[in-house]
Amino acid sequence: MDTIFALASARGKSGVAVIRISGPQAHDVARAMAGSLPPLRQAGLRQLRDPRGQALDQALVLVFAQGASFTGEDVAEFMIHGSLASIAAVQQCLAQDHGLRLAEPGEFTRRALENGVMDLTQVEGLGDLLEAETESQRRQALRVLDGAIGQLVARWRDHLLKAAALVEAGIDFVEEDVGNWDAQILDHLMQVQGDLNREIAGQGARERVQSGFEVALVGSVNAGKSTLLNALAGREAAITSDIAGTTRDVLEVRMDIGGFAVTILDTAGLRETSETVESIGIERGQKRAEQADIRIILCDGPDTPPPIDAQPGDITLFSKADLYPDVQGGISGKTGQGIDDLLARLRGELAGRVAGDGVSVRRRHLQAMQQAQAALMQAIDKLQTHDYIAELVADDIRAAITALDSLIGKIDVEDLLGDIFSSFCIGK
Repeated sequence: MDTIFALASARGKSGVAVIRISGPQAHDVARAMAGSLPPLRQAGLRQLRDPRGQALDQALVLVFAQGASFTGEDVAEFMIHGSLASIAAVQQCLAQDHGLRLAEPGEFTRRALENGVMDLTQVEGLGDLLEAETESQRRQALRVLDGAIGQLVARWRDHLLKAAALVEAGIDFVEEDVGNWDAQILDHLMQVQGDLNREIAGQGARERVQSGFEVALVGSVNAGKSTLLNALAGREAAITSDIAGTTRDVLEVRMDIGGFAVTILDTAGLRETSETVESIGIERGQKRAEQADIRIILCDGPDTPPPIDAQPGDITLFSKADLYPDVQGGISGKTGQGIDDLLARLRGELAGRVAGDGVSVRRRHLQAMQQAQAALMQAIDKLQTHDYIAELVADDIRAAITALDSLIGKIDVEDLLGDIFSSFCIGK
């Protein structure tokens, strides 16, 4: 296998730059450039030189042994001064003088996967961590990177393998009186099925942590939706006017609310109109609002009924609260009244939706779990009949195990890797 290298820190000038080398020649090349190597996993200050003895830079050198590194291979890292000239000199020496190859995007992580250091879900977690913009995304990605999904799948596989062993034993010793193991088999399958049901139930909210929740502002014309949007965004994101129908299309503003990625949608004011463009805008706004995770429904005043029926989790307020100083429970984008309370309610609602112990976060995870769930349901249904065929139950259990293996990347992953690693940077 080739020995590869890349800049593992950010491109451009910096105080310190990290150049990572991985592969069978990593230690030999590092020793040739540094003169000697420090003990494994201990940093040592060394002068880096090319084969002609020309000094390149001073560096802190770290080396990791095969099986105890990020990639699972021999790894060396140079922490050098972060000038463009220093980085270029060291990289040129690695490529031209020592014949190493510049790593492709995500190649270090791909080697970690191939060498069994990480499973596929951990690779995905690392990708999500690199892209994390909010605190909730960081926490969720870090949990996946730490192997939470792999640990869960390992527990499920253990139950299924025990159930499969009992079924196979019943097939092998069908002519002998070895007792009835159906209750034990069912217990193993039901435990996994219950876990899968709970994990699948919370999948949608956890997936939204990555993609972002949508919160729609809904109300009649001139209800203050655009003014509220500007107040939430802290800038003039929307044109505000007393003229009805100013907002013609759905405006979107991406925000961080309580550590959650949220897109606020400003929809066209609800009213009957014969104006073609405005009616199209109202129709589009209604569709987006129906699809949103939460709707903030603005009433024209404290005694005005809401323009639409609220769904569970929606927030109904009366707008322009500055016009009603003696009435509690309103909001004003103009003065900021009630905005802190609104943000607190949104934080609480979003936190409640992602509460729980679930860890799966991607559509691929959901599909694999649903396949396992369907196979287990077939096995459980068969076991609960009097004259079931044991071989068919064994096939269903194997199908469930196969689905879980695909979840963590033990099988059927090659076609996924291109998509996954396309978002990785060189050096990771």
